[in-house]
Formats: sequence, structure tokens, C-alpha cells
Amino acid sequence: MSKPIIICDFDGTITNNDNIIAIMKKFAPPEWNALKDDVLRQRISVRAGVEKMFRLIPSELKYDIIQYLLFTAQLRDGFREFVQYTEEEEIPLYIVSGGIDFFVHPLLNGLVDRDRVYCNAGDFSGQAIEILWPNSCDDQCSNDCGCCKPSLIRKLAAPDQEVIVIGDSVTDLEAAKLADFVFARDFLLGKCQSLDLPHQEFTTFFDVIDRLKKKQEAVS
Repeated sequence: MSKPIIICDFDGTITNNDNIIAIMKKFAPPEWNALKDDVLRQRISVRAGVEKMFRLIPSELKYDIIQYLLFTAQLRDGFREFVQYTEEEEIPLYIVSGGIDFFVHPLLNGLVDRDRVYCNAGDFSGQAIEILWPNSCDDQCSNDCGCCKPSLIRKLAAPDQEVIVIGDSVTDLEAAKLADFVFARDFLLGKCQSLDLPHQEFTTFFDVIDRLKKKQEAVS
């Protein structure tokens, strides 16, 4: 039996808090709040909202932002053990994030190979922070995702391969709709419940490991 592929979110999933929200609360003027609400209520796309939020912040704050997150952000309990488990079981794990490279890579700190991490990029060459979108939507997605998780699932998963999604927010919703199973919390949990998607709530990555082990035992 082939191994499943795991598509795991970063902000609010691997980390306890959403790092974009943390950046905005600390460094952005109050206008960011209305943009966040528009994204969560799906009045504007994730890409448009994130782009506009970061344009509120001067590029010269790059170092301060990175240092702030390295000091305050925490990995969710069990994540290191989860990565080790997927390596031991040879389960392909990809980090697919609406987050930005300048904080995703430092916070992961080599736990996952960079070629298995997909995220957006930050450009600090102008006065304000610009976001670059190397993983935009394919021709099957019109949601203007920014980092398009459904497109990456179609790119990374083999035909008929089981897809497991782990996430927490609106940026994970379209991926969850394509998944065979979802580990969900927060906003995504509510959506999985209302849409009747196959899922399990998780608090730590030990919950995810336990479910994967039970699944493996059931088929072995």
C-alpha cells in the first residue's frame, strides 16, 4: 500500500500563533484589522489581503520583525517528533504555507528540507514590504490564493495517492476540500464540521502521530 502525502500548514498550525497576525499587531497601523476581517469573511482574496497588509509596514523593519518572531514564536508541541515519525515511516511531508520566507525558514530552523517547504517571499527593496507569489494558482483554481495549496496538491501528490491536510485557517479550506482526511483546529475545524469533511480535531502533533499510528496498525 502506498504512503499518504501530508500537506501541513505553518502559521497557527506548526506554530502556536499566526505569525502574520503577530507581525501586524506589533508593527502595522490599525488599518490592517479591516483587511484581516475582509479575508476571514472571504470578501477579498487571501493574496489581496496579505499584500495590502504588508504594504502598511516599512521595509526597514525587516530585522526587527525577524528578531521579534524568533523571540516570541513557539513551535506546537510534538512537531519535532512528528517530523521524525514521518521520516521513519517514509511518509512524504510538505510544508505549504501562506506565510513568508523571511520568517518561515528561520523558525523551521532546518527541521524540514527547504525543497519540501512552499511559501510566499518577501521583497524589502522598496519603502514598504512587498510580497512575491512563487506558488500561484494553476488553471484549475480561481481563488487568488497567493500560495495555492490546491495547486500544490495537484503538483505534489501522485494519482490516487491519499492526501492528508493539517491546518487551522481560511488559507487551508480549499486544500481541505481536496483531502482524503484533515487534521483541523480553529477556523478550519468549524468549516470541516459544517461541510462534513472527514477530519479530526488536534491540539498538538502528538494527536496527529497517534491517529497516523492507529491507521497504520489497522492496515498492517
